[in-house]
Amino acid sequence: MGQKVLFIDRDGTIIKETVDEQIDAFDKMVFYPKVFTYLGKIAKELDYTLVMITNQDGLGTDAFPEDTFWPVHNFIIKAFEHEGVVFDEVLIDKTFPHEQADTRKPGTGLLKKYFTDDFDLKNSFVLGDRLTDMELAKNLGAKGIFIDDNTQLGTDEITISQNDLSVHIALQTNDWERIYEFLKLSSRTVSVHRKTKETDIAITVNLDGTGKSDIHTGLAFFDHMLDQLARHGQMNLTIKVDGDLEVDEHHTIEDTAIALGEVFHEALGNKLGIERYGFCLPMDDCLAQVALDFGGRNWLVWKADFKREKVGDMPTEMFYHFFKSFSDGAKANLNIKAEGTNEHHKIEAIFKAFAKAIKMAVKRDVEKMVLPSTKGVL
Repeated sequence: MGQKVLFIDRDGTIIKETVDEQIDAFDKMVFYPKVFTYLGKIAKELDYTLVMITNQDGLGTDAFPEDTFWPVHNFIIKAFEHEGVVFDEVLIDKTFPHEQADTRKPGTGLLKKYFTDDFDLKNSFVLGDRLTDMELAKNLGAKGIFIDDNTQLGTDEITISQNDLSVHIALQTNDWERIYEFLKLSSRTVSVHRKTKETDIAITVNLDGTGKSDIHTGLAFFDHMLDQLARHGQMNLTIKVDGDLEVDEHHTIEDTAIALGEVFHEALGNKLGIERYGFCLPMDDCLAQVALDFGGRNWLVWKADFKREKVGDMPTEMFYHFFKSFSDGAKANLNIKAEGTNEHHKIEAIFKAFAKAIKMAVKRDVEKMVLPSTKGVL
């Protein structure tokens, strides 16, 4: 895996933008609030290469002489270096907007070296206060963080529009503390596509979602159970399955569980800061207990008996198989017990308890990003 990069704009991002858009005097220079504290924490704690890239229109002309630019610019760079923030590169384009140079953002002419396997652009970010910065992120195949003075708390995953241009961004905020938290926790959104001769499965999960779901497996009761994971686990979950239901339900359920386990395993990443363990809940006449450990070892203990052959259109014998396959794919330990008389309530209670256990286990503490293991690896 290549190195992740933060491509950081200067004016309007780490220092305040001026009306004339030229920081050519010290009395015009104002640092963005909290930027030293939290860009310093990003540099110290997170694994990103820092690159400053800025358009300085007409730098070196009579309207913007270099002898007024460099003293202020060098002071900015040195001030950050004294706080442990060192830019690997500082890239400045001097052309005017009408010149349409490839080196001018959103062009990538200054960034050709980053289009190699040495860098992980997919998981890199462009931080800036203009749509051209967000366009640059798109052109790089990276993600955009939009610095906006009019936004207080911050909004994740939105589309912004200006002057007939729309750009999707990962975060919109005016708070460097929010940027630090966003980057430190990072998006745990992962997609998996698993295709065999028996099934074609596409799954996307956002472990830090809000409970949204879009699930179509061809089995209505299975969809209902998987929807419980999203709602009660407060994750966003999209599942599309095209399976050989003309044969029977086995391959659809088994392969979905395998792919779901794999997507969880990938989304948890290095597992830093997670609670790791996770729930017991009643549903009318039933009591379900799901103990979960994302500890890297698969195992299933199953103590739930069903008297009916099917619940809805789902064979009851496949409930055990679903959780066994998930355990294998996620490399997770599951201990599941359920008691009661109503078969529908019993399995729904298991899925709800499973969702709550997941929610508990994947929760992270931004202040204590340590691995929950004495072994040093999960």
